[in-house]
Amino acid sequence: MTAPLADGTDVIPADLATRGTPIAARVDGLGAAVEAARGRVADALLDEVAAAVDKSTGRLRLSARHTVVAIAGATGSGKSSTYNALTGLELSSVGIRRPTTSWATAVVWGSEGAGELLEWLGIPPRHQTMRDSMLDTPSESELDGVVLLDLPDHDSTEVAHHLEVDRLIAVADLMVWILDPQKYADAAVHDRYFKPMGTHQDVMLVALNHIDTVPLERRQAMVDDVKRLLAEDGLPNVQVLPISAREGIGMAELRAEILRRVHDKRSTTLRVEADIAAAASRLEQAGGTTPARELPARRIDEVEDRVADAAGVSAVVDGIERTIGERARGAVTWPPLALLGRRDEEVPGGEPAVAPLDRAAVDTTIRGLADEASDGVGPAWAPRVRDAVASRLAATGDQLERGLQGVDLGGRLPAWVGLVRLLHWLLLLAAVGGLVWWGVAAVQGTTGDLTEVAGLPLPAVLGIGGLVLGLLLSALGRMLVRGLARQRAEQADERLRGVVHQVLESDVVQPMRAELSSYGAFRRGVEAARG
Repeated sequence: MTAPLADGTDVIPADLATRGTPIAARVDGLGAAVEAARGRVADALLDEVAAAVDKSTGRLRLSARHTVVAIAGATGSGKSSTYNALTGLELSSVGIRRPTTSWATAVVWGSEGAGELLEWLGIPPRHQTMRDSMLDTPSESELDGVVLLDLPDHDSTEVAHHLEVDRLIAVADLMVWILDPQKYADAAVHDRYFKPMGTHQDVMLVALNHIDTVPLERRQAMVDDVKRLLAEDGLPNVQVLPISAREGIGMAELRAEILRRVHDKRSTTLRVEADIAAAASRLEQAGGTTPARELPARRIDEVEDRVADAAGVSAVVDGIERTIGERARGAVTWPPLALLGRRDEEVPGGEPAVAPLDRAAVDTTIRGLADEASDGVGPAWAPRVRDAVASRLAATGDQLERGLQGVDLGGRLPAWVGLVRLLHWLLLLAAVGGLVWWGVAAVQGTTGDLTEVAGLPLPAVLGIGGLVLGLLLSALGRMLVRGLARQRAEQADERLRGVVHQVLESDVVQPMRAELSSYGAFRRGVEAARG
């Protein structure tokens, strides 16, 4: 995975130097975090992080045989004396002039494969010393693969020296800091170098030089005080060794510790891992430290219900059920009963319609959801979560109104209601016709001449049958009407709420989920980068 710089250049590659390794997963995680943060965290910071990690992982493409050990310290700390003692040569000048060391010098034990590494480090040939010819001695052969750098004084008044120290400290596999008993608490080194390197304590050593100038009984207390200050800087596990380069005190222990780490062959990897962790921490501070979160489905349902209430959906649905019920009951009721009960006067004059949207209530509800969602993400994402919906409130309201007004509320009665009405009139006609026919025959005395059906005159069968069937049809129709009214109400409710759901999903939920998903990708990337 890659993360683009602001100019489109891809950086943080998990290339052949790291592919298939734990570092590759961490590099990919950081790349994902940078990509997710693009547009939310300052491009300058993202580009710095991406470039720094790209430079750090570039170290893995170079000589795996060599370990770069940087000796750093302030003016008068005895840094160059320590360097000379470690190399066994007078390579760095020792004096009281500030600054003593004006450039970085390098001693290399084993030149094979070191050329490209030294070029990458920016150490010119005139500042390089190769020790190949001396590797046949036991003391020298054990240093095979070490590149020892003597850095300029970090407290130099020359800006170029500060930049040289910063540049090489950023790429050294192992950092050895030389402190002076008189100014080991100097804020210059603690604030500028130690405090920002809390993730790098596994690739750091501290040597308290000139220990011979400290009374024997006070030496351990001074070492403990240095450890206390380092712990306050966020470096509780950095080893502190009391030494005297001039008297040779502790130099064997310092040399042995450097060799132990060099032979472990983990310093380079640890340095890259520390750089990635440091970059992840910088991103985390800028982007957010809170865990990723999602929009709860229950909360979205609550918002949809509130917006539906603001649109008067419940009132419309109730009106649909009432209107359909009244109109259908009037159509299926036995006509004489309908006239007696004056049902026609109770039928609503028009179909229910969606009322104007209560936009204030809708806006308040949506803003509340956005505020709640943004409260759980980092500062770089919170405004974007809110803006994702706040900038669209007017358009969201317009879409809701158009969508709700366009819903078919199902106010038309089904065809079977008209068929029942027609049957009612036919049965009423049969009943009235049969009874009139029977009455006329009774008056004329000709009832005996009438055709009989099941022992009853045909007019009686028509009259009584029409009445009974009409009443039975009316009862059955009223039962069907209750189901029809409920069904039409449920359909209207489903359609209206469907509009609310679709508009909120596209205009509110999806934009917020996109930001929350981006933050989730950022958090996963940061966590992967930190290992």
